[in-house]
Amino acid sequence: MNKQLSMSFVQDELAEVKTNKTAFLEQMNRLVPWGNWVGIIEPYYYKGERGNKPYDLELMIRIHVLQVLYNLADMAARNEIIDSRAFSRFCGVESSNQIPDGDTIGRFRNILTKNGLQKQLFADLVETLKKNGLILMKGTIVDSTLIAAAPSTKNKEK
Repeated sequence: MNKQLSMSFVQDELAEVKTNKTAFLEQMNRLVPWGNWVGIIEPYYYKGERGNKPYDLELMIRIHVLQVLYNLADMAARNEIIDSRAFSRFCGVESSNQIPDGDTIGRFRNILTKNGLQKQLFADLVETLKKNGLILMKGTIVDSTLIAAAPSTKNKEK
């Protein structure tokens, strides 16, 4: 019997697959004191009194954690959250509409840096990891790009 699989079945099956990235991010999710970090950053965060409604503060923190862990630029973080099921699950988003643009991510990062919060948060994280017998090593995601190049005129054929 040749039965075609539905898209909902494929999505459910993919959601159950455990990858190293998924396992790592689940562990980070358990270890990071999200509520404490929200409390630390909230006094400095955009209140939304004018202009656009601010993004959820915990979402912004989660995006920043991904940026630091995987050495991602602002727009690259947005793209990776859209591309990676593990990243989008870690951030708790289901749609690209829920993810801030690169400029918004950059402004949030600048708030943390300007107020010395980034160092404070990650010192707290390193201490938590040490207490759990873990160490943190930074990773990098490589974004490959193909660039069109003119054929060489210095080889045997030309």
